[in-house]
Amino acid sequence: MAATAMDAVRELTGPGGEFELREEEVLGARLPVFVNRARSLGEVLVRSVEFGDRDYVVTARERLSFAEHAARVASLARALGSDHGVRPGDRVAINAANCPGWIVAFWAAVAAGAIPVGCNAWWAPREVEYALGHTEPAVVVADRRRAARTPLRDGMRLIVIEDDLPELTTRHPGAELAPPPVAEDDPAVILYTSGTTGRPKGAVHSHRNLTSVIMYHGFNNAVKQAFGDPIAPRDRRHLLALPLFHIAGLHNLAIPRLADGGAVVMHEGAFDVDRVLRLIERERVTDWGAVPTMAHRLLERGDLSRYDLSSLTAFALASAPSSPAFKDRLREAFPPAREALVDSYGLTETGTAVTVASPPDLAEAPDTVGRPIIGVQVEIRDPAGRALPEGEEGEVCVRGAYTMLGYWRDEEATARVLDADRWLRTGDVGVLERGRLRLTARRSDLILRGGENVYPAEVEEVLAAFPGVRECAVVGVPHPDLGEEVAAVVVADGPVAAAELEAFARERLAYFKVPARWRITAEPLPRNATGKVVRREVEALFDRPAGSP
Repeated sequence: MAATAMDAVRELTGPGGEFELREEEVLGARLPVFVNRARSLGEVLVRSVEFGDRDYVVTARERLSFAEHAARVASLARALGSDHGVRPGDRVAINAANCPGWIVAFWAAVAAGAIPVGCNAWWAPREVEYALGHTEPAVVVADRRRAARTPLRDGMRLIVIEDDLPELTTRHPGAELAPPPVAEDDPAVILYTSGTTGRPKGAVHSHRNLTSVIMYHGFNNAVKQAFGDPIAPRDRRHLLALPLFHIAGLHNLAIPRLADGGAVVMHEGAFDVDRVLRLIERERVTDWGAVPTMAHRLLERGDLSRYDLSSLTAFALASAPSSPAFKDRLREAFPPAREALVDSYGLTETGTAVTVASPPDLAEAPDTVGRPIIGVQVEIRDPAGRALPEGEEGEVCVRGAYTMLGYWRDEEATARVLDADRWLRTGDVGVLERGRLRLTARRSDLILRGGENVYPAEVEEVLAAFPGVRECAVVGVPHPDLGEEVAAVVVADGPVAAAELEAFARERLAYFKVPARWRITAEPLPRNATGKVVRREVEALFDRPAGSP
């Protein structure tokens, strides 16, 4: 089977193949690129009209065809330019929960030549204010709930999805889709990733990055077809239950569907097992990418036999690690996972997966996150930046045409992670074994809560501003559903109540960053000889019963 797979890959990616790879210079480095890629997202958008009346976005209450989507996007793009003063290169921020209007606003910004900025819909107003000040959008598109707490700056215009989009998407009937010309390595979108130093960073992805991601997904579909998959890409229906402000929901689901004609079946609102499975059943969903927290809730639900899930032929775990034992339980309880479960590893900065573990990979090496995807190079490096041989542990470094341009308006942070040859330092620690990657440590004490990244420094910065707090440390502690939850040890000069600290944090941080467990003490934090907080000892405090010393 491996030999057959290699033959198929060679045919698809070799000279004259649909997904031919060729080395070209990209921003000063020689990288493998897809020869037949589109040269901009605008080009992808214009071509999508050919899919006509086929479903593009489907929810429990709405159905939007490719033709309808194109008409709405063209009208809104015209309105952005002529009525709201948006010019090529301007930013258009989107601060909303998942809804069809989010996707329409994204593509309308592309059609107007602007750069969409995805705001985390769970951010507190303080975090939204930072992102808007950082990217200075000309227009903010928000749903009604978030519009009420979006701190606009002078000159910024607000479009409310529920109130304004219906009129703006029909204001210019017959408007032409005519995106302005762009260079491949111009910025196409900005998505935020939590900051290790207390501030979120805006990862900038280029048109080349995103058209390469589209080609990667097209390549995967072609490999499936080569192995006899009877479902054509345009007939696949992909469940979107992950946020559109993440690369999993936007870059790797909503955007590729506009290129291959498949449907985005969107779950709206908080994750609910019954509603999601009923949506899969009703819309005959074929593909689902879930975070482990969602999969945990499937297991908690128990017997799933009353749902018709026979259409679901692809099931992937992403965004957070999961143990081999958990994967075994999932395969046992959830029929679609038995033969189709795959796992992957990636970062916001990489645009798509770095590695993917297929079912055969997981069968042979249950703790692997898989092999590098097509067009990605992975090296394990020592502290001096030297590549290490297989079997030796070091920092995971990657490069490829999918990797971000850098961080928006932050050359210093960009230089720390991207070198002149476009190698990205992930900060993660791992080892290559027989061509597969196994992760052994995480970057910068990162807390992964339900698939969301939480960096301790950001939370600590907020807590340190509370009156009477002398110092604090934030760590992740195990949680049966979320994987980890946020916990804080606060050293205070006098009496401080956890409820006060929690309320203070909730005003300034997204809910998932607010500590769920607290230890308030007058004793100094445990530190090593160099003065660094010993986080293992802080974590151990939460192994003790509440109230113990």
